[in-house]
Amino acid sequence: MPRLLHIKKIDGKPGEVYYPLQLKEVPKPEPGPGEVLVRLTAAALNHRDLFIRHHQYPAISFDAPMLADGCGVVEKLGPDAPSSLLHRPVLLTPMRGWAADPAGPEPGSIFTVTGSSRLTDVGAAQDYIVVSAAEVEPAPAHLAPVEAAALPLVGLTGWRALVTKAGCAPGDPATRGKNILVTGIGGGVALQVLQFAVAVGCNVFVTSGDRAKIDRAVALGARGGVIYKDDAWDKELAGMLPPERQYLDAVIDGAGGKVVAKTARLLRQGGIIAQYGMTVAPKMDWSMQAVLANVDLKGSTMGSRREFADMVKFVADNKITPVVSRTVKGLDNLEGIDSLFADMEAGRQFGKLVIEIDTADASSKL
Repeated sequence: MPRLLHIKKIDGKPGEVYYPLQLKEVPKPEPGPGEVLVRLTAAALNHRDLFIRHHQYPAISFDAPMLADGCGVVEKLGPDAPSSLLHRPVLLTPMRGWAADPAGPEPGSIFTVTGSSRLTDVGAAQDYIVVSAAEVEPAPAHLAPVEAAALPLVGLTGWRALVTKAGCAPGDPATRGKNILVTGIGGGVALQVLQFAVAVGCNVFVTSGDRAKIDRAVALGARGGVIYKDDAWDKELAGMLPPERQYLDAVIDGAGGKVVAKTARLLRQGGIIAQYGMTVAPKMDWSMQAVLANVDLKGSTMGSRREFADMVKFVADNKITPVVSRTVKGLDNLEGIDSLFADMEAGRQFGKLVIEIDTADASSKL
């Protein structure tokens, strides 16, 4: 029978508890009108999955399948589903409740990320899934399954932060030559922002606590990078900016902390900080220096269904390949999957952590 990976509830306080992984057999679903049956081939982890296991995320489900990122092949169509999707590799949309409004989820809608959520039963950590045909996107043809599974959540989050929030639109002549700082390189979102920004013609600079990660970012097209553990990293970064444009146009940040204090004097008047996360702490300081510089601080989350389609098309057109840090084989390889979570907890990864789902003779392995 098909399998589904979820978390098991145990006692413990938020932040201290660590919910174990659990596999269960489930019936093979059947697609209804307008739906497709997808045989999943790969699924990827995100930091939210680690937060969920520590009970540091809202609306956690202990029954729904884990993981927002997944890709697979359409195996069967329900009535009225587009015939063009049959046998086609597809990406699952990693969210629900946001159609197209660039400002945010439409008023009255309930936005949620998929995977381990009480707000939707959709999750990528399973052998088969039935979803609306409108909630899959044809996978870029140049991507292998593990690469395709690495794209959805981080790709959408990075696209919205860079394009919608920071205004670095593909094809806009004003985008080329902009100086962009991407913090915390090595994480999935930061790497996608780097790849997108390089592809649209920006000069990208990065921060990391690890020189080797900076060197790998440079190999992917970054102009340079600084160690954020060095107190004077902002001064070092200032010296790297090109002579003809000695300021930052935007900062794409997922850490918080001292980012405003460190970058306000480097940003141009009216520069942008696009903030998609605060891993350092849930609050950060806002300075008068930033106010006087007319800096825009813009919160940014994942994005809309329309932004997702635009992002996937951009990846396909530009042959962008998401960075995969490490994979393990088998949805039943709980020890291996736990080792991916351990990599994430320790910050060892450079790129995405992916599960290769093996559906062959699944029932005999339980």
